[in-house]
Amino acid sequence: MGDHITVRFDDNLAYVELNRPGKHNGLTLDMLRDLVDAARKVADNKMTRAVIIAGNGPSFSSGLDIAAATRNPVAIVKEFLPRPLRGTNTFQEACWAWRRLDVPVIAAIHGRCFGGGLQIALAADFRIAAPTAEFSVMEAAHGLVPDMTGPATLSQLIGLDQALLLTMTAERIDTDHALRIGLITDVADDPLEAAHALADRITARDRKAVAAAKHLFNRSWQRDSRATFAAERLAQLPLLLRKAMGSSD
Repeated sequence: MGDHITVRFDDNLAYVELNRPGKHNGLTLDMLRDLVDAARKVADNKMTRAVIIAGNGPSFSSGLDIAAATRNPVAIVKEFLPRPLRGTNTFQEACWAWRRLDVPVIAAIHGRCFGGGLQIALAADFRIAAPTAEFSVMEAAHGLVPDMTGPATLSQLIGLDQALLLTMTAERIDTDHALRIGLITDVADDPLEAAHALADRITARDRKAVAAAKHLFNRSWQRDSRATFAAERLAQLPLLLRKAMGSSD
């Protein structure tokens, strides 16, 4: 993995950090690939009982770095190709890989949590945010639609009208609003500390029972997520390529 995604193991916890602070952890294609690798690395460590995902610097993540991502249209198309067995492309697997893990994943959020950054947080099992955090389904501001499994996770957490409102307006909302509509799990002055405390509470329970509960609820809540991922790709790819080609039509 590159320097912009780091993984650290401490006893039974894994800490995954987005580490591009000068760009508010704006996501590049390399970072998305590294997130997939990070999830695989965590899965391979059998001592891990919980994962905490956080962002270094002023924000959790400001979302996809559009300028960097659209610099190479060929690379976009390549990363949009779905994995036959998984049913996800790189953009989607960078998020959904955390749902596949047998252990709980907690996102500790501060600063901006926009676009693709929000999709990563939504793919965690729990989201704990600082009181000053901001959230946005930002894609419409760039002429895009939410992808990276966002439609699947939003449908599990909030109502259709709220999901459409966030998506169509691309407006920023504060932590109080996010908590009220169910976008986040809890609010804490120190999200990392609160995430650690939650991880301790969960890891005190039987490991196999925790894993079984996670997979049971994910299977029963999701509505054919694989079909949703395919619909995402069909909606997003022409919009992203149009932006890469510099068209505004």
